[in-house]
Amino acid sequence: MADQTTASITIAADPATVMGVIADFDAYPEWATGVQKTEVLDTFDDGRAERVRFELSAGPIKDTYTLAYEWDGDREVRWGLVEASVLKAMDGAYTLTTAGEGRTEVTYRLSVHVSIPMIGLLKRKAEKVIIDTALKGLQERVESGG
Repeated sequence: MADQTTASITIAADPATVMGVIADFDAYPEWATGVQKTEVLDTFDDGRAERVRFELSAGPIKDTYTLAYEWDGDREVRWGLVEASVLKAMDGAYTLTTAGEGRTEVTYRLSVHVSIPMIGLLKRKAEKVIIDTALKGLQERVESGG
């Protein structure tokens, strides 16, 4: 994942609990800012999503896109764009590390390319806002018992 933006947050829960919230795509419209609707299209044998369709409305960007997922237990999930209208590419990952005392450090990496021209600095800033909002939403969802 070249040319990416990264941020981390510590959440008061174990990695399995955090990954459980990340893997619950049906609940994303309840806590993931901009996500209007999700649909799990395919699952792996363990029940985790392999491909998910999202409907996004985040400020000027409105899109329906499909992501393909790869899971590494409760340690990491990676995704890549399969198809979209506005997005040209999206690669990302959540990496979970035990932080002691029932806490988990979550690192979010993201690289997004849109079909409209965008200066690199503005693109990084947009990615940073997406990441920060997603991490805070994830933290609130996990720590509230959602």
